[in-house]
Amino acid sequence: MNKAPVRLARRQMTSALAALAAVGVLGVAGLQLQTSTAAEVAVKIPPLAGGTAESKAAQETAVFAGGCFWGVQGVFQHTQGVLNAVSGYSGGGRATARYEMIGSGLTGHAEAVQVTYDPKQVSYAQLLQIFFSVIHDPTQLNRQGPDRGTQYRSAVFTTNDAQKAAVERYVAQLDVAKVFPAKIVTQVIPLAAFYPAEDYHQDYATLHPESGYIATFDLPKIANLKTMFAAQYRDKPVLVATKR
Repeated sequence: MNKAPVRLARRQMTSALAALAAVGVLGVAGLQLQTSTAAEVAVKIPPLAGGTAESKAAQETAVFAGGCFWGVQGVFQHTQGVLNAVSGYSGGGRATARYEMIGSGLTGHAEAVQVTYDPKQVSYAQLLQIFFSVIHDPTQLNRQGPDRGTQYRSAVFTTNDAQKAAVERYVAQLDVAKVFPAKIVTQVIPLAAFYPAEDYHQDYATLHPESGYIATFDLPKIANLKTMFAAQYRDKPVLVATKR
């Protein structure tokens, strides 16, 4: 039996209950639903001091993990200069890079998004700023919103030494400035491999705006991108489906 649809249904049910609890519709004794405002409220943060060196390449690649990959992908698909954003898995081996397996939290994988971008239109430093401010709460350990487990951890999988240095410098800058109320727990990990997720995960935020999970936790992220990063926002997302 393919457990993926069941897991999707459970994720959506959890978000629906959380949304009802937030507005006081649910008042069941003993019901404990821990929700996070990270998905709905972005944090205004300064850009990376000094930026990053200008790349002369036609395109570059970056890999980010910040909770459920549906929202991470959705935000980057609406970012100017992004040529493609693919949901997938990083941190573990090829044999366990499957949705029904990474849910155990034991594979080493994180739900991640591989971003291919034009450095002449958007810099790595700007992608980092969007990642840390709009996409997720980098102070939460192994969780985002209603999702729990190491597969939902905050991580940047770096493709070269320049990216590694930039992320480490930015994390140190934000921690020193106390931009967040707690210390940043984002992992900085050299990218070993990226494995694209199953087709039904791709473009999920765009294809399922009626989903309770998407409406509660992901569409607000895209709205925050439009509000806080107007110059980097694109109204029409670049979709994986159009690249195939």
